[in-house]
Amino acid sequence: MTDRMLTDAGATERLGADLAGALRDRPGPWLIALEGSLGAGKTTMARGFLRALGHAGRVPSPTYTLVEPYDISGREVLHMDLYRLADAGELEYLGFRDAFDGDAMVLVEWPERAGERMPPADIRVSLSVAGEGRTARLSTETTRGAEVLAALASSHRGAKRTN
Repeated sequence: MTDRMLTDAGATERLGADLAGALRDRPGPWLIALEGSLGAGKTTMARGFLRALGHAGRVPSPTYTLVEPYDISGREVLHMDLYRLADAGELEYLGFRDAFDGDAMVLVEWPERAGERMPPADIRVSLSVAGEGRTARLSTETTRGAEVLAALASSHRGAKRTN
């Protein structure tokens, strides 16, 4: 488990970019669960993730569409927001289970809404408001997620030393 202070939206986007960089060359599928209250920075982090992979367009919150698909350099990235689900059974209509069949990177906001249907998260990012900024707690439920978190922690320490 790793904690990071995020002083502003730019720091939240950089965390998303760091995570994208750590996953870019690793075959998938990958499940990144984004937790936090309304306004905690989940979509901001997803925006940084997508831009770091090469998406130059707008990154809307998928609150109403539920799923925003992206094809970035031939790799599928799905940004899901489960906030408006009335029942976890609705996931079948979204093709939720199928999202994990290929090489996709799947970012899921409000993963707790999936209940028992949510597979173990490779990376779980819990965002919370901390004064003017945010705190991000990164954890994992998979062995390969632990490898990514170790690489992220190592690169983050290296970045701090050069400042």
